[in-house]
Amino acid sequence: MRRVLLASQSERRFSWLKENLEVEGVEFYASGLISPESKAPQGFEVSVQVERVCQSKADNALIEHKLSENQTKNHYDAILVSDTMIEDPDDHKSSFGKPIDDLAATSMLIRLAGRKHRVWTSTSILLPPESDEMRGNITKWNISNYTSYATVEFSNLGVDEIYELISSESWKGKAGGYDLAGMAGKFCRVVEGEDVTVLGLSTLAMDRLVQILSK
Repeated sequence: MRRVLLASQSERRFSWLKENLEVEGVEFYASGLISPESKAPQGFEVSVQVERVCQSKADNALIEHKLSENQTKNHYDAILVSDTMIEDPDDHKSSFGKPIDDLAATSMLIRLAGRKHRVWTSTSILLPPESDEMRGNITKWNISNYTSYATVEFSNLGVDEIYELISSESWKGKAGGYDLAGMAGKFCRVVEGEDVTVLGLSTLAMDRLVQILSK
């Protein structure tokens, strides 16, 4: 039985993997990273920002997995890390991350209401060395990064709709302050690309992962 670890606390991502990547002989596991998330580098296009943060997560995942493997002898045949950012509809070099409070979430929703915006997701697939002698050597792991985007369109949001979204607390932990698969799904839709990109997994990475696991 092959084992794939999603290095994330996102229940949405984990559920999608289990429900949509049904590959015989593969089990999925999830465990969030302990290391603090790096800040998005400024002055770059959002597509570059999300790749940089994802790469940092991949580096942290290798270090943490190395420590965990030494302690528990667990082995994974692949590790996945991912990061998602919302592109400011007015500035392709400005990103919306996860709002820190009600006020920040409200501000983001006001900016997105009645408009289209891009959602960028970068996912890294980490594969261990092929030979047993090389296992455990962080520098020998193979890391492949894949970045996808989807375009989301919001309907106009009035005071009541924004209050409903904010009071539900569905914005917590969500880039841009909304959850496409949750309550916000009543007010927005994907008009280009795939829903899974908005949920936090690159479609390119998922296609590649299926190829790897099907061998």
